[in-house]
Amino acid sequence: MPAELNTVLYPVKDLDKAKATFSALFGAEPHVDSKYYVGYEVDGHEVGLIPNGHDQGMTGPEPFYDVEDIASSLAALRACGAVVLQEPTDVANGLLVAKVRDTEGNVIGVKQLPADA
Repeated sequence: MPAELNTVLYPVKDLDKAKATFSALFGAEPHVDSKYYVGYEVDGHEVGLIPNGHDQGMTGPEPFYDVEDIASSLAALRACGAVVLQEPTDVANGLLVAKVRDTEGNVIGVKQLPADA
């Protein structure tokens, strides 16, 4: 299976204002609404707001691609000159995420769904 774009994360400084903006854009309230993450399901894709994402080094929206094998994907990206910014990290019940910076300076996220998903 090739990588599939399913998630885009936005760093936000004012969560309430960002939530109002994205709720207006999508015409819907978020399906996840916490002080750590606000998520919208849009046509089968996840759009997330990351409070204080700028403090975590996010400089703008970050796409995340679903991959079958995160280690192989990272190896292929490294071979093309990408630099790993975040090694695979289990963020929830076996969901692994990692980030690289490509040769153009863009951040690309990859995520591997849990085996039972």
